[in-house]
Amino acid sequence: MSAFKESIVNSRPDIKNLGIIAGAGDLPGILADSCERQGIETFIVGFEKYTKPEIMKGRQHLWGRLGGAGHIIKTLKNHDIHDLVMIGAIRRPSLAELKPDLKTAGFYARIGLRALGDNDFLGLLIDELKREGLTVHGIQDFATELLVPAGKIGLYLPHKKQKIGIERGIKIARLIGDADIGQSVIIQQGQVIGVEAVEGTDELIKRCMPLYRKGDAGILIKLCKPYQNRTLDLPTIGPETIALAAKNNICGIVIQSEATLVVDKEKVADYANQNKMFVLAIDPADYGEI
Repeated sequence: MSAFKESIVNSRPDIKNLGIIAGAGDLPGILADSCERQGIETFIVGFEKYTKPEIMKGRQHLWGRLGGAGHIIKTLKNHDIHDLVMIGAIRRPSLAELKPDLKTAGFYARIGLRALGDNDFLGLLIDELKREGLTVHGIQDFATELLVPAGKIGLYLPHKKQKIGIERGIKIARLIGDADIGQSVIIQQGQVIGVEAVEGTDELIKRCMPLYRKGDAGILIKLCKPYQNRTLDLPTIGPETIALAAKNNICGIVIQSEATLVVDKEKVADYANQNKMFVLAIDPADYGEI
């Protein structure tokens, strides 16, 4: 275990019961499995159209709704749960879509128009949960294996011309992250092909496919936002990311070391090798200031 991961484990409070607010994807299940290996009991809150039903099997759980914060919080407290991890993608709904209960409506009334970007919104949400006596933790506090050190994943590394493009891509990714726009940018031959906004990385990859010029394929750079609250919404890649990138003219992916969640690292490496794609974890600090 790296010194960074050891510091996470050593600084984590002694938690016996953990609530998992489970969105889409595999991460909620990975977290629940990791907790159970450590003797931590879990209670899963899932949402239809998002949470995989198999995650709930054999575990204490509640099927909630996005506008039902009051019922969710009351249920967690009734199960003596005061620590939470919120993990897995959920599209942020409009207030009209939520059909909020009184607790949810009160939250939106208090934040008003302050929650302009995702980072602002998530930070205010954490503060609101603290008001309810709940502490929100990051998944990396319980599943440190998801974080990767600097270096390559798989066999391949970028060549010299690609490294020049990567440096430019890192600068752009920092700029859009600083503005709380998105985490990802796609570069080809030093030119910005697309930046991520509300649609997410997968849709960015698909959107850029028709925009490439002849020559070297594109490079995806996905970094943590400079002021991102790392308790929630860390950048994430997995085998599906590699497969989608390979189908859409991307020859390499650059992620941030110790700040990106990598789902099934071995399979990521296998997929990257099969497609002769590089996956490189870097420390953006090594690339200087913007």
